[in-house]
Amino acid sequence: MKTLIISGLSGAGKSKAASYLEDMGYYIVDNMPAAMILKFAEFAKGSRYEQVALVYDVRTALSFTELFGVLDQLEAMGCACKLLFLEASAETIIKRYKETRRRHPLAEKTDTLEEAVLRERELLSPVRARADVVIDTSRLSTAQLQQEMLRLFGADGGQEGMGVTVTSFGFKHGLPLDADLVFDVRCLPNPFYIEELRSKTGLDAPVRDYVFSFRESHGLLEQIQNFLTYALPLYAEEGKTGLVVAVGCTGGHHRSVAFVHALAEFCREKGYPTREIHRDISH
Repeated sequence: MKTLIISGLSGAGKSKAASYLEDMGYYIVDNMPAAMILKFAEFAKGSRYEQVALVYDVRTALSFTELFGVLDQLEAMGCACKLLFLEASAETIIKRYKETRRRHPLAEKTDTLEEAVLRERELLSPVRARADVVIDTSRLSTAQLQQEMLRLFGADGGQEGMGVTVTSFGFKHGLPLDADLVFDVRCLPNPFYIEELRSKTGLDAPVRDYVFSFRESHGLLEQIQNFLTYALPLYAEEGKTGLVVAVGCTGGHHRSVAFVHALAEFCREKGYPTREIHRDISH
């Protein structure tokens, strides 16, 4: 089991980091006391929870000695455990609190927001010193933070952390609502008008052979592949964890299916985890 403990300053991005980890397949538990971390790890070990991220901050920090003891015990249990600490400049954190109008966890124990921020930094300094990874989010956009989480904690890191779904559809059944990119292949000859191909689909070799027997089909496929070659790394760099590429023809049985089958293989060869879906193939 892979265990990640997320700590750091309030307003530095712990919640956002946790949400990105959840998208990456981690099971998230927020504000867990140190005493419960070990019990949860014992429960989760050998269960369906292969990746766990536990958020630990000043609200639950009664004793850092207790937290450090738990970390040592987790290592002794053979858990792959890391401590991530998120921080930001006092000016950045104060600005974020002003924008959200939230109360700082130490607001009742201090006279000003600045004092609360500085006090929390001082309280959490032992945790920062123990951290395996420290990320300063002062100058990071949300997309950049997401990409950094993918790079550090994704299964493969970098662009391979972005999954691609390639789906075929029929325009007469409507556009896929979750599509990020849509390509139209209705400009190509339609196998529907070939009697022996009408009842088959683009997953059948005779239909694929017919679709790609035309120079225009190869040219269009090549143009889409060139676009994806250029665009997919940009989407991954922007921090997108999943991209839906939709290809449509009239009914979603023949041309779009053949193209999606080819594009899914192309994306896999590029190193992206890829799902192939044919939404309207049975309509």
